[in-house]
Amino acid sequence: MINLEYEKICDEILECDKKIRYVGMYDYGELYDKIRPGLKSHLSKEETELSLSQAIYRWSTRKKTAEKIGKPIFALAKYEKIYRITVPIGGAGLILITTELDADVIEIVNKILKIQEKYS
Repeated sequence: MINLEYEKICDEILECDKKIRYVGMYDYGELYDKIRPGLKSHLSKEETELSLSQAIYRWSTRKKTAEKIGKPIFALAKYEKIYRITVPIGGAGLILITTELDADVIEIVNKILKIQEKYS
């Protein structure tokens, strides 16, 4: 994918729900990201990149059981301040989304999966 597609996907995800705080796409060691205007990130750019590289590793471990339980679709974690959703895209890419705690995360995941499908 070219940079414009990454930006377009980030914009589309960010615009699909007002409770989404942040969207980042990590692919081939590069981070493309956007935060909702007016909000401040909880993590620095370096911390986000480290977190995403760890998420890529965790995602690769999920794939090891795919033959037995099926392909992983998304992962969801709840923290004290945010929800964090990770979704694969492309060959080795990963989309990271954070939301407010009062978000309907399953509804957001369904929206994100439709966007992911459109670009896969």
